[in-house]
Amino acid sequence: MKRRRTTAAVLVALATLAAACSGLSTDTESTTSSSDATISADPTGCADVIDVVVTPEDSGTYRFDVTVRSADTGEEKYADLWEVRAPDGTVLGERVLTHPHVDEQPFTRSQSGIDIPAGIGTATVVARDTVAGFCGESFDVDVP
Repeated sequence: MKRRRTTAAVLVALATLAAACSGLSTDTESTTSSSDATISADPTGCADVIDVVVTPEDSGTYRFDVTVRSADTGEEKYADLWEVRAPDGTVLGERVLTHPHVDEQPFTRSQSGIDIPAGIGTATVVARDTVAGFCGESFDVDVP
């Protein structure tokens, strides 16, 4: 079972407030998904983890399939990494992303062989942007 922390409502409220202060109109349809009210393109340029599937492997390690949505613009700005973290923040595994995914949003990449120590029942997955760093939505997932 997965649990998601979302800041979509806060971001939409901030965008609406900013637009009101500048005298512009807002178009919430273009910034939210009708199905779950998530931001379709983060205005801050952060990389958001929007889904994670964890699969146990025969070796006792785990495969993580991580879906990221980011405002990639090309080699100068893109999501370049995602990490699996223990509840105390310890990095348990990572996947380096070597190129932008401008025309493939959101995108999913996998990493096998991630060792999750006994007793850890939940992991948090975060993504990094080459310019903005670690600032997007994280995703908490139960480890089977």
